[in-house]
Amino acid sequence: MLAAWRLSQRAVNFVPPRVRSQTLNPLPMAAAAAAASPKRLRVYSSVAGDGVDSANGAGSGRRVGTHNGSFHCDEALGCYLIRLTSQFAGADVVRTRDPQILDTLDAVLDVGGVYDPSRHHYDHHQKGFNEVFGHGFNTKLSSAGLVYKHFGKEIIAKELEVSEDHEDVHRLYLAIYKSFVEALDAIDNGINQYDTDQPPKYVNNTHLSSRVGRLNPDWTDPDQSPEKENAAFQQAMMLAGSEFMESVRFHVKSWLPARSIVLECLLSRGKVDPSEEIMVLDRFCPWKLHLFELEEEMKIDPLTKYVLYQDERSKGWRVQAVSVAPDRFESRKPLPEKWRGLRDDELSNDIGIPGCVFVHMSGFIGGNKTYEGALEMARAALKC
Repeated sequence: MLAAWRLSQRAVNFVPPRVRSQTLNPLPMAAAAAAASPKRLRVYSSVAGDGVDSANGAGSGRRVGTHNGSFHCDEALGCYLIRLTSQFAGADVVRTRDPQILDTLDAVLDVGGVYDPSRHHYDHHQKGFNEVFGHGFNTKLSSAGLVYKHFGKEIIAKELEVSEDHEDVHRLYLAIYKSFVEALDAIDNGINQYDTDQPPKYVNNTHLSSRVGRLNPDWTDPDQSPEKENAAFQQAMMLAGSEFMESVRFHVKSWLPARSIVLECLLSRGKVDPSEEIMVLDRFCPWKLHLFELEEEMKIDPLTKYVLYQDERSKGWRVQAVSVAPDRFESRKPLPEKWRGLRDDELSNDIGIPGCVFVHMSGFIGGNKTYEGALEMARAALKC
């Protein structure tokens, strides 16, 4: 099993794919419209009888439609994403609910009551719609999720400047859905984050969907014109789109390299200790989520109990007990209870290992002045 993974994974000397900096850099709002796609962005409304033609807004040939009125994060992000594709780059955005006008458009998002990717219709409100992302994800999709499902690999591949079948494109495709898009799907479809009937202990209006929602014209504003609404929707597209691109940048510059490091260290556990339950990070990086995901993917047995890494500030070494799950405080095998709360010479004398610095009262982490001492602490803890 491990030999196959060594052959199939690029774990050593990871070099991130080249990313176009002009797309991934944070965007000031004033420049956002020009940077939303390779061509200019125009958002305008069409209502029955206004005569949609080049004189009133359509100018780039392609037109993407969504509904007018109050907007939400899913169609704002969906419109942003679809304009990053080759097929719809520079498309004008038409906001209308008129079915006759919608039928003339090149793509329709979040309106029309039809999901048909062959015609680029991406609505999710109709009865019987239960489309999910797949790949183990079961959250009902919003219009943003639908666009990402069909175009996400193309968008990511273009940003990395690699082909869509590149292995890192698929990894990022799944990771960005999990960490960014799925929450927007769930919020738009009214899916609770937790299975409970209890009321929430606090209100959270700081997430992206809430911030996009607040961009809708306030009911107290005397100007409720379509022009004002369209300008606000354009701003919503930029907000949602820029945060999506920040997520892409994070995953390229941080997530992929960290995954590569953790994979390399996980495959080397047998060189650290015959038990294969101790992993050493030779370069510190965010490791917890990667460790859980890789252990599950690779069917690792036995599971890792302790991770050793160097503290950059003190240059000492840490022994951290791996938790039972990413969101849990309980450890798979906490450091021994009799060590907890002891420090320095008292701890070293008690357990017979020189250079000990501390063990936390909960047993989830300890420290030693040297790598050798930290490794001895981990080995001794395994036997307790």
